Amino acid sequence: MSVSPFRAHWSLDPSIVYLNHGAYGACPTAVLQVQSELRAHLEASPMRFFVREYEGRLDEARAALAAFLDADPEDLSFVSNATSGVNAVLRSLRFAPGDELLTTDHEYNASRNALDWVASRSGAQVVTAALPWPSPTPATVVEAVLARVTPRTRLFLVDHITSQTALVLPLRELVQALRARGVETLVDGAHAPGQVPLSLRTLNAGYYTGNCHKWLCAPKGAAFLHVRKDLQEDLKPLSVSHGHNSPRQDRSRFRLDFDWTGTADPTPALCVPHALRTLERMLPGGWPAIMAGNRAKALAARKLLCERLGVQPHCPDEMVGSMATVALPDGYPTSPPPPSFRDPLQDRLITGHQIEVPIIPWPQAPQRHLRLSAQLYNTHTEYQHLAEALEALLR
Repeated sequence: MSVSPFRAHWSLDPSIVYLNHGAYGACPTAVLQVQSELRAHLEASPMRFFVREYEGRLDEARAALAAFLDADPEDLSFVSNATSGVNAVLRSLRFAPGDELLTTDHEYNASRNALDWVASRSGAQVVTAALPWPSPTPATVVEAVLARVTPRTRLFLVDHITSQTALVLPLRELVQALRARGVETLVDGAHAPGQVPLSLRTLNAGYYTGNCHKWLCAPKGAAFLHVRKDLQEDLKPLSVSHGHNSPRQDRSRFRLDFDWTGTADPTPALCVPHALRTLERMLPGGWPAIMAGNRAKALAARKLLCERLGVQPHCPDEMVGSMATVALPDGYPTSPPPPSFRDPLQDRLITGHQIEVPIIPWPQAPQRHLRLSAQLYNTHTEYQHLAEALEALLR
């Protein structure tokens, strides 16, 4: 099995082939070292750091991230993760009985839970657009979403890149079509920054939240929320703090509210510029080369796996970023449901082959009762083909 020359930049367990960067990400050791130094500096004099330095350091990090995202820094705030960003928006907006909140059947479970909860408290109704599956196209996705829009639609919640199925959705077309119908879009872009080119200025969505700890490789706890200027007045962070009644006039209320929500460790956000620079320097072409190279590897891996398993790809190449899914036969049906779901096949890949790769029960947990156990998966034909294909891919 070949070892990537880039592996030395990470502290990942060398005995594990880690193919699940989309879940939690991994931070380069050089960035972790900067974070350790920042923490040591903070703890040496907390008053100096938070009172005299924090705001300036945060502005510098925000400016670097805004440049990468092609966004106005004034429209950008740091949050702990994309789920927090989704919740901040949903819990700030006011809905009434009869309002419709639109989403898709590929929506990330945590964000869908937040949408359901907010709707249940206001009497609004969640409307789900079923995306074509298998074989979606950008055009059929847009058609399926617009077919569920009514005069009562107030907000559209959508993944930029779906977590369960890794589809890069036609976001610009969706945002423009919904705005033309008077509907703002809340984008859960957890997977997008660093995986696909992104211009928030061009996209012009009402709300966009994304993680920096996945494909940007920043420390855990670094994420952002971008809100269009005309919508910022109604937004509050999950923790309302001193910014709410601050008399300062040198900053917008949006920044005053979100920049300080209480004492916390700010080093993940402050390390974002270091993460951006660290990865950019790893390839001569910088970030465009990184994204193009990762996408090419994902497409090549999908092709190999589909050939070995005798299945067809479930979406066109244009809807693939740095992740790709391959459909598997129904498996063992008695595994616990999400979030504790652990497919026996996934367990066998890690215990038998030291391959860490996600296996997602979507659109539901396995249905066909094969009377298999984790032990019996070792002799199951599909398991053998998958393991062989993954190992061939990694040679």
